[in-house]
Amino acid sequence: MDTIFALSSGAPPAAIGVIRISGPNAADALKALAGRVPEPRRPSLAKLRDSEGGLLDEALLLWFPGPATATGEDCAELHCHGGRAVVAALLERLSKLTGLRAAEAGEFTQRAFANGRLDLAQAEGLADLLSAETELQRAVAVDAAGGGQSQLFADWRSRLLVLSAHVESALDFSDEDDVGELPASFADGWTALEEEISSLLGRPQVERLQDGIRVVLAGPPNAGKSTLFNAILRTDAAIVSPIAGTTRDAIERPVAIDGIPFVLIDTAGLRTDTPDSIEAIGIARAEAEVQRADIILWLGLEGEGPEGAWEIATRCDEGGSGKSYARHTVSGLTGEGIAALLADLGETARTMLPKPGEHAVNQRQSELLAEAQRALSEGFAHDLLVTAENLRTARFAFDRILGTVATEDMLDTLFGRFCIGK
Repeated sequence: MDTIFALSSGAPPAAIGVIRISGPNAADALKALAGRVPEPRRPSLAKLRDSEGGLLDEALLLWFPGPATATGEDCAELHCHGGRAVVAALLERLSKLTGLRAAEAGEFTQRAFANGRLDLAQAEGLADLLSAETELQRAVAVDAAGGGQSQLFADWRSRLLVLSAHVESALDFSDEDDVGELPASFADGWTALEEEISSLLGRPQVERLQDGIRVVLAGPPNAGKSTLFNAILRTDAAIVSPIAGTTRDAIERPVAIDGIPFVLIDTAGLRTDTPDSIEAIGIARAEAEVQRADIILWLGLEGEGPEGAWEIATRCDEGGSGKSYARHTVSGLTGEGIAALLADLGETARTMLPKPGEHAVNQRQSELLAEAQRALSEGFAHDLLVTAENLRTARFAFDRILGTVATEDMLDTLFGRFCIGK
């Protein structure tokens, strides 16, 4: 197997650059650069030299003999100065060594998975953690990356094995397929497991947290949508004009509110009498965005918005829009009422997203959990062979969740999400 290397710290220039090396020739790479291999897991200062003995840099070396390493292989790290020239020179030097090559995106993590240092659920959590941009995304992803979710799945799989053992024992020592031969605790164990899986399936999925809550500003032309859009973003992202139909297309921007990810969408004014074909396209796209929205802020006449939309009274600095039951009254120009609107959005979003400390599954895991839940929901049959098959189906779903069995295409897609050096 090749030995791989990559810069694992941020792009230079930086105070320090960390270059990771993993594979059977990691020790040889240290000898080639520093002339020695330091004591395991103890930093050691060394001069790194080129093939002719010229000084490249003075850096800290770290040596981690496998298999008790991040990747399950021999690993080394060079903590060098983080200038562009230094990092480039060291990477060039490593590329010339026999048996070494630059790592591909996610290859360190893929080797960790292949060598049993983490399971598939942990790898997915790590990918989410690396891409986290808000505090809530980080808090949810860290549980999966740390193995908390995997422990839950492994526990459920172990309980399935216990149930299977009872069924197999009944089949081995009974002449008749009689469920009555199963222990009294069997039914309770089966029901409890099905209910726990169903409860997890009822929670919001990770993708909703990654994508953000979609908030659509909708209403007729000149209702103040773009002004409110800019006020929430605190930037002039949308053109504001008294001319009806100025906004021709949906404009979306990601924004974090109180650590929660949102996607804010400004839309073309909704009306049915436009003679402008381009505006008509914008209106059609606005209607499509309304259909996709998690929350709709309706700035039109009271009661004319989509079902469930929040009634927003705008231009309170000018006397308001005359709504009697507005959820919020705001002014995009003065900022009045904006803080209360944002606080409400944050509180509402928290009920729609995974919570810190709770297990949250992604779509792939959800589909497999649903497969296991369906097998259990059929109940245990008087035919023990059918019961055993249902349990095998559920166990196989957990094997796929944890990566005991997985397809190459799925693995390539997952590890392709990682950056070079991870």
